[in-house]
Amino acid sequence: MIMPRPTAAQLAYGSCTVIFSTLAMLLLSQTSSGPGIAVIAVAALLLGLLVAMTVPMPSRSRVVAGRTPADAGREQSEERVLTQS
Repeated sequence: MIMPRPTAAQLAYGSCTVIFSTLAMLLLSQTSSGPGIAVIAVAALLLGLLVAMTVPMPSRSRVVAGRTPADAGREQSEERVLTQS
């Protein structure tokens, strides 16, 4: 199964989440040890991934049985002409 490419919104939300959550956790925990910083970095990356994956994907318009949007527009204009006559 091929995974869809991430949208710009997913990349932006995920990146902002990683940056801001890392800063917040570092400031709140006041850690200065290597392992503490590594744990915070991994937690922020996981949180950013979670946020990016929960942003809804754009929905694709469906084509009903071979009809395209142009066909639907043409049918509506034909109906208008018929009802006006």
